Amino acid sequence: MTAYRGRFAPSPTGPLHFGSLVAALGSWLDARSRGGEWLVRMEDIDWPRRVSGAADAILATLEACGLEWDGEVLYQSRRTDVYAAAFERLGTTGRLFACACTRREIADSTLPDSSAHPVHAFDAASGEKIYPGTCRNGLAPGRLPRSWRINVANTVLGFNDLIQGHIEQNLESDIGDFVVKRADGLFAYQLAVVVDDAEQGITDVVRGADLLDSTPRQMHLQRLLGLPALRYAHLPVAVNAQGEKLSKQTYAPAITVRKAAEALNAALAFLGQAPPAGLVGADAREVLDWARRHWSIGAVPRVRALPALMV
Repeated sequence: MTAYRGRFAPSPTGPLHFGSLVAALGSWLDARSRGGEWLVRMEDIDWPRRVSGAADAILATLEACGLEWDGEVLYQSRRTDVYAAAFERLGTTGRLFACACTRREIADSTLPDSSAHPVHAFDAASGEKIYPGTCRNGLAPGRLPRSWRINVANTVLGFNDLIQGHIEQNLESDIGDFVVKRADGLFAYQLAVVVDDAEQGITDVVRGADLLDSTPRQMHLQRLLGLPALRYAHLPVAVNAQGEKLSKQTYAPAITVRKAAEALNAALAFLGQAPPAGLVGADAREVLDWARRHWSIGAVPRVRALPALMV
């Protein structure tokens, strides 16, 4: 892992908005400022959430912003066989188990005395009740598998994030046994992203802090599958006036081609890079040229969420 290779991995559920531009720009700048490669991956494995034409629109906006990528775009929806092979390897680790529980059953569950979870434990990120380990030791008579989970008993992982500092997580009490194959038969994001990062030779992941709590799960899967460890940097997340993450669901406006340079300047300011007044009115490539030469990851705010700047 001597050469730097980063990536931007959007989900094509809508057009590129300010929040996703921040993630794209931060990862692009960190790669380019260090002479590294920058790849683009469409995380479209969750096909029920895909929006027709969104992937092409995202790529067109990246091009308009001057954020050129290396190699071909990778699409997760075309890689089911690769994830299936990794899933089979997980079966040899002794950590993979079938689960028959529905979401309602988990929400209504009473935790067993042997569980490490406190009663009514919730995942702070999702607001959902932490899985209580119901099926860890086998399915109850008459129950059939719905999903497949990873047993995280006695698993504590820590890492040094380049922006957020030292992060440590007890997967059992903070997250619970997590899903790698869903009830609808789709492979989960956590497994797909780990497999893709390894196969693409990714060395550094620069992304939004909304995914910070996913990192220990991904590190756990990397270890179980014998894959390389990565370096991580989690950027602040852009939120609206109500404190909601910018997304399709919160009606975040799309970045327009004619405002590409303006949006880049705003994203740089959001990331603490203080673009000079002379860049106002410059084109996108001029903005990126300045930003690449002056990029400082140490200047990025450590706050995990910040109000989006108007663009």
